[in-house]
Amino acid sequence: MTAYPPSAAVRVRIAGHELDAYNGAFARGGRVVGPLMPFVTAVSDRIRIVGNRIVIERDGHRVLVPIAAGAPRSLDRLYVPLAPVLRDLGLDVRFGRRTLDVTLPPPVALGTPSPYPVGWPTLAPHAVFTPMVTPTPRPIWTGSPLPRRTPLPFVQASPPNPS
Repeated sequence: MTAYPPSAAVRVRIAGHELDAYNGAFARGGRVVGPLMPFVTAVSDRIRIVGNRIVIERDGHRVLVPIAAGAPRSLDRLYVPLAPVLRDLGLDVRFGRRTLDVTLPPPVALGTPSPYPVGWPTLAPHAVFTPMVTPTPRPIWTGSPLPRRTPLPFVQASPPNPS
């Protein structure tokens, strides 16, 4: 069993911000190895485990990473070589002194599409009839209100029938 973490800890910066993780990245065999969470999940659109592979997707790029036999199936405990995975996702990765700098591509500007394709007929604006608002007439004061003078019907209940 391998002892973790090895002595050469590596800091990972994505878009200039250093990511803090309980299980950090480290150097092993000339590669920077780190857990999927948070280093790969921070830049990916979707991560799933299919069979004995991890499928990582981002902006149309797909990376398949095999899972070693007996490895845990938790995203925060699965370690992958960070630089090859991030490069295959379309990111720029550079090494510094005990740092791994990941640069995100610039965002693509979005534009509003034209409401009608070119060549569709257009109509000239026309007037819309809107009726004038008629004000509600104000009530006329005729003095103090009087009590109701119409008698209300009174129905007397019949006594219960003793049977």
